Amino acid sequence: MSGGTGRAVSRLSFRRIIDTPFETCVAALENWQRTEQDGELRIGQSLLRAPIEHDRDSGTCRIDVRLARGPMRPLLRMRLNIDRWSWPSARTALELIPCDRVRPTAAYFRSGHLLLDSLTHSVPQHKPAQRLDHVPASQPTARQGLPRPSEQSIHTQTRRPDTACS
Repeated sequence: MSGGTGRAVSRLSFRRIIDTPFETCVAALENWQRTEQDGELRIGQSLLRAPIEHDRDSGTCRIDVRLARGPMRPLLRMRLNIDRWSWPSARTALELIPCDRVRPTAAYFRSGHLLLDSLTHSVPQHKPAQRLDHVPASQPTARQGLPRPSEQSIHTQTRRPDTACS
């Protein structure tokens, strides 16, 4: 791929960083795909198609996507990359990348943003654990409803996403 093509793909990709741990995000997508007919998850008129590919070298998970851009347009083949995000550790990077040539129309950008927005609102959001050893005066005490230490979750694995197209 030439340098110019890489920049064009980057401008035509859609990215989101979500407050959901990587494992939770992947598990939710796998669960949805298991329960849907033919392993296809329909979001609006777009499709996320099973199986989810797990790249053991990079840690990236990839899903085949068919992006709907309107009633008279064919579905556009894309790939959704799911990666750990570096900071804070309970975040996940999503990147929707076109696999074919794309005409950058308003319908294309509207559809891509709508798909990622719908997906990110459907995945469970992470609530950061609160520290019980330091409670500011304006916050409730543990007896008033803060989570017990056994209810807190800590996620330590982090990695910056690989954004290269294959």
